[in-house]
Amino acid sequence: MDKRIAVVTGANRGIGFEICRQLARHGGIRVVLTSRDGKKGETAARKLDVESHPLDVASERSVTSFSGWLTGAHGRIDILVNNAGILADPRGSRVLDSKLSTWRETLDTNLIGPLLMIHALVPLMKKGGYGRVVNVSSGQGQLSEMGVGTPAYRASKTALNALTRTLAAELSGSGILVNSMCPGWVRTDMGGASAPRTVEQGADTALWLATLPDNGPTGGFFRDRKPIPW
Repeated sequence: MDKRIAVVTGANRGIGFEICRQLARHGGIRVVLTSRDGKKGETAARKLDVESHPLDVASERSVTSFSGWLTGAHGRIDILVNNAGILADPRGSRVLDSKLSTWRETLDTNLIGPLLMIHALVPLMKKGGYGRVVNVSSGQGQLSEMGVGTPAYRASKTALNALTRTLAAELSGSGILVNSMCPGWVRTDMGGASAPRTVEQGADTALWLATLPDNGPTGGFFRDRKPIPW
């Protein structure tokens, strides 16, 4: 059988880059590493010997262009990892002093971006009768653990989890599994040098969800390959 085609967004560094590495090493998967900065994406892709393509998930034009390229180049999509995300809240930010511009910027990338990718690529999955959608969320989006700080980021990840649940229900029985995952607090540019987890640990659950068997879970939220509360 032809190799599965996997697309990972925001993947020129950090967790996204490591997800690409693990998918490429898994075997039977052809990885497309995407990055808002095309040159940085090409540099990262060369390190892994995978494909790259520029993509700004917050731009409908960019997503449409990417979808057209992918359809022409491969004619299919089997795995979509919505990893691209930003943390735009200033340090110590609170709801009452937050700016609308921060909320719009955050939601455009962390929620609308994955939605645009889903609109563009899931129809291709449906044609093939197979798909795995992995939404990289965060424990900061858990309603059960909701607290103070980074309000725009928290709300964006809660909304992404809602999108996961809704899409999974809509696609039930289609052969497409949709799940959210939390990488934990990882040592990346976003997580900082004091974070306790490595990028390898943070990316592992994404690999697992991207390669689930047909009887695997859908509509779930996972960390370290185990379900966690919403």
